[in-house]
Amino acid sequence: MDGTFDAVLFDRDGTLIRDVPYNGDPSAVTPMPGAREVLRDLRERGLRTGVVSNQSGIGRGLLTRAQVDAVNARVEELLGPFGTWQICPHAPDEGCACRKPAPGMVLAACEALGVSPRRTLFVGDIGADVEAAQAAGAVPLLVPTQVTRPEEVSSAPHTATDLLAVLELAR
Repeated sequence: MDGTFDAVLFDRDGTLIRDVPYNGDPSAVTPMPGAREVLRDLRERGLRTGVVSNQSGIGRGLLTRAQVDAVNARVEELLGPFGTWQICPHAPDEGCACRKPAPGMVLAACEALGVSPRRTLFVGDIGADVEAAQAAGAVPLLVPTQVTRPEEVSSAPHTATDLLAVLELAR
């Protein structure tokens, strides 16, 4: 990994904010440690940022798109603006091209930001994030949490103990 990136994409739940399953409540949004600092620094350097997030709660009928949008608005209030939001609203069995680990949202985010996937770092907390980045031609960075399976960590080409490592990799 040469560290020459034009953009950094992030998974939302478990990466930028604490994972609250099927969260439709903006008041339940809590940034992950280091998220504000990392995003501020990346933006100061001129890197583009975006969010790529599976939100199957919509497809499962557990959330509305308006609830997800309200949570995303709260994320931006707390962490600042992102250049693109790519959301997959489909349930896992719908066979869409956007749901991670498929590359659809990563490719759409790169197109929206006007960057090449090869010059894009994608930061996530599970194997599906790594697989989506790889399938799109982006560079994956796994930042494990309690829900990350050991085999996902061992198979990831790049891992970090926390979000602050993004700043070193994105130099």
